[in-house]
Amino acid sequence: MILPNRGMKLSIETDDFLRRLKGRTKVTPNVLARIAFFTSVEAGNRYNGEPIELNGSLSLDKVTWLGETMLATELMLQLLYPSHNQQQNTKAWAYHVMQGSKSFRNVKSIEDLVVG
Repeated sequence: MILPNRGMKLSIETDDFLRRLKGRTKVTPNVLARIAFFTSVEAGNRYNGEPIELNGSLSLDKVTWLGETMLATELMLQLLYPSHNQQQNTKAWAYHVMQGSKSFRNVKSIEDLVVG
């Protein structure tokens, strides 16, 4: 199993940012996380094992976090990090969500998210 079925979390900073962004865009944190993950991967970011505290308060199951992108997300993690275990893959996923969400810093509305 690439990612755990339950209890997936982000860092508290990423968690808080996605919650604030929801207030501006009305897009839920799980959908924002999906966009951020693929934005980061497409930008060429790679997780190098740096420590990440998965201490956010939003703890969701894999299906809720990933939705219809679950298979693509897990395959991408497996392709990018073939030797990672489940815990390392969870941190890599959180890293990509964190990195990708940085590109949302100037987003003030859903229109900015779609156009940006």
